[in-house]
Amino acid sequence: MSDFLSPAVFRPLSQTGREDALRTKAAQLETAFLAEMLSFSGLGTVSDGFGGGAGETQFASFLRQEQARLMVDKGGIGLAGMIFESLMAREGAGNGST
Repeated sequence: MSDFLSPAVFRPLSQTGREDALRTKAAQLETAFLAEMLSFSGLGTVSDGFGGGAGETQFASFLRQEQARLMVDKGGIGLAGMIFESLMAREGAGNGST
């Protein structure tokens, strides 16, 4: 049997592993939110006088995404923490009702 299909792959995450996964997802959601807000703020728009052409336009979203990720890594706006707490509360409510 290959490692990919091994039953160990399908084991449920430990509580710490689950919390880490939820923290990661919450940070990813805050990153996506901030990247969208940065795009609406005009960050990465090409100036008329001196621009990088079509390549700059095409890759501006990657720059915004990385800038948003760095913002979250430095603490962000607190959205990831609120999302994480909400997910943990939901998990706790789900565990007690079954």
